Amino acid sequence: MSRITLNSKCRLCRAEGCKLYLKGVRCNSAKCPLEKKGAVPPGMHGVKRMKKPSDYSIQLRAKQKAKRIYGINETQFKNYYLKAKNMKGLVGQNLLTLVELRLDNVVYLSGLASSHSNSRQIISHKHVLVNDKIINISSYSVKIGDIISLDSKTLDSIKEDIETRVKDLKIPSWLEFNKNQFTVKIATLPEVEDLQNGIDINLIIEYYSR
Repeated sequence: MSRITLNSKCRLCRAEGCKLYLKGVRCNSAKCPLEKKGAVPPGMHGVKRMKKPSDYSIQLRAKQKAKRIYGINETQFKNYYLKAKNMKGLVGQNLLTLVELRLDNVVYLSGLASSHSNSRQIISHKHVLVNDKIINISSYSVKIGDIISLDSKTLDSIKEDIETRVKDLKIPSWLEFNKNQFTVKIATLPEVEDLQNGIDINLIIEYYSR
């Protein structure tokens, strides 16, 4: 997938007009451009370009926002949508389930990583285990009952950071975090109500249904 550099992450948040937390907890600091400048689009004509968006533009922005939050490229995201269409149940709920159950997303939501990019990094470096088996694929889909953990060496080096993060972190109800063993268990499937990032699943479905 295309690489998002550290400096470009803040520009993406400004483009979407809200915090995408691409830098994780660092986005809560006073240095965040949205805290200092507000949600002004990037570029010298950012303010002047603001106008009433069309329905297509609103749908596109919802899709782009979801892609950027989860760190998924266009091909991957569209494949998730096509797969969701062929599953039983509501397409929106199916799409949400597929992207939320990505291993990199679960590692981030549970507080084991500071951001989605950090989550993908420790997964690719083979520091993450699923049911005591090393998994180095960020898009790996976890299932109900799976237990995600870090290898002992990595856990020892970042345990204090994790403890600090989870103190104020609101972990989704479908995840069970063990504060003693620093493991997370998939308790149930995620629901639309569990979304904490302001993604409008219906707008995304409308975009791909054009």
